[in-house]
Amino acid sequence: MATSFMHPLIEKALNEKRNLTEPESKTLLKEYGLPVPAFWCCTSAEEAVAAAEIVAYPVVMKVVSPDILHKSDVGGVKVGLNSKREVTAAFKEIESAVQLHGTFSGVIVYHEQKQGTEIIIGATYDEQFEHALMFGLGGIFVEVLEDVSFRLIPITEGDAREMIREIKGYRVFTGVRGEGPKDIDSIVNALLQVSTMVKENPEIRELDLNPVFVYEKGLTVIDARIIVIS
Repeated sequence: MATSFMHPLIEKALNEKRNLTEPESKTLLKEYGLPVPAFWCCTSAEEAVAAAEIVAYPVVMKVVSPDILHKSDVGGVKVGLNSKREVTAAFKEIESAVQLHGTFSGVIVYHEQKQGTEIIIGATYDEQFEHALMFGLGGIFVEVLEDVSFRLIPITEGDAREMIREIKGYRVFTGVRGEGPKDIDSIVNALLQVSTMVKENPEIRELDLNPVFVYEKGLTVIDARIIVIS
């Protein structure tokens, strides 16, 4: 499938024979209306401290690298940073750890988000069926129970609502153990937005938004990975 227009972020990544970095992925998501935390890209400890003071403590810091997809596996993620001293130390630790595994392009810094109900939204590409959208609960549900649903892209609002209702853990969204119901409409909107984004950018071969925190009102994409190199 070909398009007459390729998104500049995707075109740049393909020209450099790499996948999108987390900042690039979140920038693309934001353009399609998906909520992401305000973030700053920093190439020095001083920049990271300045960013932390702008977004407000506590902050999360993650490595930015074209070579590393699983950041936590290489010591590339620090959470709960509460001071200039902690941010400075975290930057140096990430830089040192990551250089053993790939290129260090800096870090992304954002305010640590309130914990919500974790979901995963994904997309895959198949030569026969082209793109499919995936939805499920995050954490142990997707890793162990594989509690997910699929639809071919593009989807309708009805498809999105069916995907949500189909998973075994659906009751989590209706309110359990004293928690209020979660914002299902925001999940529907996110599924539709991802479907549109993938449809309009067929160069995407794999997409993984995990986790996405869902609240009683709204949701936030915490981590994002977009693969364009097969």
